[in-house]
Amino acid sequence: MDKNELLLALLAEGFTRSAWHGPNLQQSLKGVRAKQAAWRPAHGRHNVWELALHSAYWKYAVRRRIEGGKRGLFVLKGSNFFTRPEKGKATEAAWRADLALLEKEHRALEQSVRRVLKTNPSRKLLRMLYGIAFHDIYHAGQIRLLRRLMAR
Repeated sequence: MDKNELLLALLAEGFTRSAWHGPNLQQSLKGVRAKQAAWRPAHGRHNVWELALHSAYWKYAVRRRIEGGKRGLFVLKGSNFFTRPEKGKATEAAWRADLALLEKEHRALEQSVRRVLKTNPSRKLLRMLYGIAFHDIYHAGQIRLLRRLMAR
């Protein structure tokens, strides 16, 4: 397997494809309802919903860096973490819309990565791409932990 195939495999395993390490990000979110996604383990702590949007934001940020795009074009106002649910919007429809945003940002990132891998990407860029794959796995673990804490 060459480095390009490895990188694409890492992106897929972190988000959608089954992996030896356990659930990926998409699997960790499967079956989560809006009420569960909004649950916080304590005041001031992030919930599953916020972690999902945080992951979407960083997929966008990496893609923007790959493509040389302007900052501030993410569909949500702000950066990094987004308070969720918004007041009065803890609905299944709002949760599904934010999950769709995560999926959309992942697909857009994959397309950008495929394009950039046809060039000779720098070592710095490759490290960033590995990092975004590991970022999904990290947050998948956090989400699994939050789901277990919820069940107590």
